[in-house]
Amino acid sequence: MSDGFEKLQPEAPLTLDVLHGRYAAWFRSRLVRRYGPEEAEDLLQEAWLRLAPYEGLKDIRHPRALLLRIASNLAMDRGGRRRLREKHAREAAAAPGWGVEAPGQAEVLFAKQVVLGLPQPLRDVFVLSRIKGLSNRQIAEQLGISPKTVEWRMTKALAHCAAQFRR
Repeated sequence: MSDGFEKLQPEAPLTLDVLHGRYAAWFRSRLVRRYGPEEAEDLLQEAWLRLAPYEGLKDIRHPRALLLRIASNLAMDRGGRRRLREKHAREAAAAPGWGVEAPGQAEVLFAKQVVLGLPQPLRDVFVLSRIKGLSNRQIAEQLGISPKTVEWRMTKALAHCAAQFRR
């Protein structure tokens, strides 16, 4: 009988793809139950993105616990940022002439270049998700691929974009 937190066999080479293959369905269902389908999609993508640069993958003893901790931290961060945005919005409404500055031309151009620099399959998924606002299921239907493939491509696209913005 398992407590849900099994240790991986030491001889198994642990990579992000292996982790994703083993735990993606379980992780998705846990997040949907805990946060709802809309929030779960964003948390899923962000959690896998956070795990991607982690160099100690082979040392993870409890991958499910790690994934849940990452998602929990992300959810708390999102809640804090949401409250902060609401506070700033209230202050902006109360103070005439004060507001959020729109991004400059250089920032917009750089963002477009980053997106256009994505390989076509990743770009298609990214644009349909982030620009058109489609869900993973809708993207899968439109492109004729599985939702898992959409999730994988979105994770790769976000990792690529994050790397470009960090430069």
